[in-house]
Amino acid sequence: MKNVLVIGGGGREHAVCYALSKSNKINKLFCVPGNAGIAQIATCKSLSVFDFDGVYEYIKEQNIDLVFVTPDDPLAKGMVDYLAQRGVRAFGPTAAAARLESSKAFSKEFMIRHGIPTAKSEIFDCATNAKEYLLGAEYPIVIKSDGLALGKGVIICADKAEAMQAIDDIMVNKAFGDAGNRVLIEEFLVGREVTVMAFCDGTHISIMPSSQDHKRAFDGDKGLNTGGMGAFAPSPYFTKAHCDEFMQRVALPTVSGLKSDGIEFKGVIYFGLMMTDKGVKVIEYNSRLGDPETEAVLPLLKTDLVDIVEACIDGTLDKVEVEWQDKVGFTVVIASGGYPSNVVKGYEITIGNLDGVILFHAGTAIKDGKLVTNGGRVFQLSCIADDMESARKLVYGQIDKIKFKDCRYRTDIGRV
Repeated sequence: MKNVLVIGGGGREHAVCYALSKSNKINKLFCVPGNAGIAQIATCKSLSVFDFDGVYEYIKEQNIDLVFVTPDDPLAKGMVDYLAQRGVRAFGPTAAAARLESSKAFSKEFMIRHGIPTAKSEIFDCATNAKEYLLGAEYPIVIKSDGLALGKGVIICADKAEAMQAIDDIMVNKAFGDAGNRVLIEEFLVGREVTVMAFCDGTHISIMPSSQDHKRAFDGDKGLNTGGMGAFAPSPYFTKAHCDEFMQRVALPTVSGLKSDGIEFKGVIYFGLMMTDKGVKVIEYNSRLGDPETEAVLPLLKTDLVDIVEACIDGTLDKVEVEWQDKVGFTVVIASGGYPSNVVKGYEITIGNLDGVILFHAGTAIKDGKLVTNGGRVFQLSCIADDMESARKLVYGQIDKIKFKDCRYRTDIGRV
C-alpha cells in the first residue's frame, strides 16, 4: 500500500486523482495544491508547484512513496529531476525530455531530424527577419511562440496584416513573456485535428483512446481560443488505418528518436495530430496529459493506474496489459462568464443532485465555508456512455444543476 502525491490543481489533476482513488494499492492520496473537489478524495496541501523544496519536505513528512507530476511548467523546470536526485519515485519526463513541449523549436527540429511528418516551418529569434519572411509567405499561416504560453501561444493568421501584428504581439510586445523570444512560422495544415496520448517508459509505448477537444470559447467554434471547452473519446475519424499509420510513422519513431538522441522519456506523450489528405502529421507534442482530453479519456481506463505509472518508471510497460472500456468518454467544461479574457473569481456555487455523471473540479475553492469559483474553467462534467448521443444526453441533461453567476458552457460538444 502506497502513499501517492499528485502535483497540480485543475480538472485534469482531479481526473488523475479520481483514477488513482480506484486503486487497491493506495494507502493515502495527496495533492499539491489541489482544489475543492480533489479535497473530497485526497488530502490537499496549499503549496506552489514551483516550491520544489517545500514539496520535498511535504513528501518526507507524509512518507509519500510515489509522485505523479502533471502540469507542464514544473515538468519543464525539472521537478522530476529534482525529486529523482533525492530518491523520490516520480512519474513524468525530465526537463530534457519535457523540451518536446517546452520548446517548439526543439520539437520541430527533432521531428525533422527523425523524419516525423509535420508542417513545414521556419524559426526566428528576430522580429525584423520574421517580418521579412512574411512578405513572401502563403496565407493562412500559423505563428507559434517557442516556449510555454498556457496553451495560448499559437496564432492562426488569415493574411499578411494579421501575421505582422502577431509578430509584434509575441516578439515585440511580449504578450507571452519570454516564451515569445523565438517564434515558429508554419504552413497552415488542413484537415481534422485529433489527439492521441500515450504512456511511455523510455522504450515502450502504450497509446490511449484517441480524442478530440473543442478549443473555441463559443458554439460553432466561434470566439477566442481557450484551454479547451470540452472533449470526447474516441474520435470516430481516427480509424484503425490511421492508428496503424500513426504508430509506424509518428509514435514509434518518436520514442526511438528520443532514445537515439540520448533522451529517456518516461511519462505521458501527447500527440496533437492533423489528419491531412497527405496523411497523419504532428501539429505539436505535449509532455503530459492534456486538459480537457484527460477528463474524457481517463474514466475509460480499466487497468490500475498505479501499475501503469510504476511500470513507466521501471521501464517495464511492455509487461502491463493496459485495457480500456469500449465506450465513449465525454466531458463538457463549465466556465466563468468572462473566460478566457476576463475571469471574475469568488462567485458562490450550488450543485444539485447529479446522477450518472462525474463532476471534476477545475477552478474551485472553499471560502468562508462556501464553494466558490476560482478560475476560468470551473468544472468539467464527464460521463461514460455506449455512444456519443447517449453521452451528450446524459451530460447536458444534468449540467444545469450546477449554478453560479455568469456560468456558461458550449452546447455543441461532440457534434463533429
